Amino acid sequence: MAEPNKESGGTSFGLTDILFPIFLPIKGTIWIANKLKETAEAEVTDESKVREELLNLQMRFEMDEVNEEEYKKKEAKILERLEAIRKYKEEKEK
Repeated sequence: MAEPNKESGGTSFGLTDILFPIFLPIKGTIWIANKLKETAEAEVTDESKVREELLNLQMRFEMDEVNEEEYKKKEAKILERLEAIRKYKEEKEK
């Protein structure tokens, strides 16, 4: 049986699939779960969305929609998220 294509999340089909077709739904479910995990991970680790949120907060502060205390609290949380994303990506690359 051929090795699954790990990079594209592909699933291989071979002789065992022909002989035991009952396992095909399981393989399909695993494939879907892997795709959902990849999509969720990509969305959670998207630095551009966090940066956009930070810019939006800065703009709201400059327009006096947010007071300085609230701005500092929210900015600290956003910067923590950004740092966590960067650390996660560094660890994943190792």
